[in-house]
Amino acid sequence: MGGLYYICWFTIFFGFSTGVQIIIGRRNGEKNYSAIGPVLMHGLLFLLLLAAVIFWLSFYYADSMMRIMISSDVILDSTMSFVKWRIAGFFFAAVTVMYRAFYVGITQTRMLTVNAVVMAVSNIFLDYALIFGHFGMPQLGVEGAAIASVIAEMISALFFAVYTFVAVDRKKYGLALLRHFDFRLIKRVLSISSYTMLQYFLSMGTFLLFFATVERQGQHSLAIANIVRNIYIVMFIPLNALSATSNTFVTNIIGEGRIGDVMPLVRRISRMSFFIMLVCISLICLFPKAILMIYTNDLSLINESVPSIYVISIALIINSIGCVFFNSVSGTGNTKSALLLELGVLVIYTISILLLGIYFRQPLHICFTVEIIYFVGLLIGSMLYLRYANWQQKHV
Repeated sequence: MGGLYYICWFTIFFGFSTGVQIIIGRRNGEKNYSAIGPVLMHGLLFLLLLAAVIFWLSFYYADSMMRIMISSDVILDSTMSFVKWRIAGFFFAAVTVMYRAFYVGITQTRMLTVNAVVMAVSNIFLDYALIFGHFGMPQLGVEGAAIASVIAEMISALFFAVYTFVAVDRKKYGLALLRHFDFRLIKRVLSISSYTMLQYFLSMGTFLLFFATVERQGQHSLAIANIVRNIYIVMFIPLNALSATSNTFVTNIIGEGRIGDVMPLVRRISRMSFFIMLVCISLICLFPKAILMIYTNDLSLINESVPSIYVISIALIINSIGCVFFNSVSGTGNTKSALLLELGVLVIYTISILLLGIYFRQPLHICFTVEIIYFVGLLIGSMLYLRYANWQQKHV
């Protein structure tokens, strides 16, 4: 639950960076490279200020917020042990998402892979050292996991900063120190980013609501849900990569004036995403217990997690196409329309969670069907928007 709390706030940073990425991609497509740096630098400063505000709110009020959603004192204490350290990562997360927006926007994504490997290796090593007390480190348990994640994010942020300073043509992209803060520029950025910030926050907030609902069914159900969530997150890695590709390619080719190439591109990426996910899901469905044994050796948890694995597999297949189409809507620059589409689907999602999880108290795998409802709604809405809306005239 502590991890979900952090991710809920993180999605605000990620939503802002997505808007920045759209603008950077558009300027890159227009060959207006010198306009990219000011967008990045203003966005970075804005996010750092926002990180300070969210850190302050979390430091003083996270306990009260989580107490509303968590009924078990044991789970609440464990959650807050994690959160009190994890929130320090907000500042480093603000830096990393902005650099990610920059590199995706200019379509130089190879460095992102290197950075992801550095961050993952750092996190795994530090988890092993700080959770279990190896290499002379103290055994900190849950707190160690939080500290390890924060340090890994710090390493990632430093890696981005050093690489950009050394390897990127700073003059070409206008990457100079800010002489003054341009409020008109940040206002233009927020005209795109504010919608994606709210969109991502509400989306993850309802996912947190899902787990809060499951928590009321008992610690055993919550343990199963967390195992399934971990597999879910791993499966989202290729989906997020391809949806980000769709987003930035759409905004780039619109910037180049190639409007007619947008839909063929979206369909091509969707097919690629579908077949990649089909292979991944086939392996999971063929060997569910073997996959689950990576996360737990409790046979009761393994056996009871299998039905939920099958349900999320259906959701992921649908999302392999829906995620690409939905991010293409944002890529056109119409982030307000994307937010309205998401809001409509989230209303249905939330009602479904409350009915299945609280009113009817259905088994966990039935509760997970809300993910299918969510992704079907996004897919249909995105297809209809790209087919009938006048997105070709949007300027960013």
